[in-house]
Amino acid sequence: MAASSSRHHPRFDAYVADAAPFARPILVHLCAVVHAACPEVEETIRWSRPFFDYRGSTLCMMSALEAHCGFGFWRGREMEGLPQQERGEGIGQFGRIGSNEDLPSKRALTAFIKAAMKLAEADTKPVPKIEAAMPDDLELAFASTPGAVKHFDAFSPRAKREYLEWIVEARRAETRAARIATMMEWSAEGKTRHWKYQK
Repeated sequence: MAASSSRHHPRFDAYVADAAPFARPILVHLCAVVHAACPEVEETIRWSRPFFDYRGSTLCMMSALEAHCGFGFWRGREMEGLPQQERGEGIGQFGRIGSNEDLPSKRALTAFIKAAMKLAEADTKPVPKIEAAMPDDLELAFASTPGAVKHFDAFSPRAKREYLEWIVEARRAETRAARIATMMEWSAEGKTRHWKYQK
């Protein structure tokens, strides 16, 4: 596993420790290859599984099941040369991984990781700046919910961005209003946008 740092998630260690014996060397190997290929990668846990993020974008993920592991790239369908599995053949693009021998070589995996990094770097989707572009309706909601703004100000830049994107991406006025109300409720309780998946 990666050395402890701001980019290392402590629950990665717990996830590996709780995995079946056959899965542990696979997970350790994958983690080492990802970190070596992308030193800026950040670990996180979503939907109770380990994910790797790069510059604010999801890069790849890994999973340990009862009889096999899975590993895949978030934008794998955009990557040339990457295997594409049919549904039921395993999680990710490499099928049911029972040992490290079922994975491509370290060199090949590194090449795939580098390709995924380029996709993330080329992503031109604008990232809203929470400090400079607070929507008026959201600002009014915060003004009437002091407890929400107190916790929101303490959230990480990424957590703030996830909330803001959720609000501005709403297509209907009623959907936007409902999301703002939910955001105020959750923020007042100190909950981030994806708190349900961070247990």
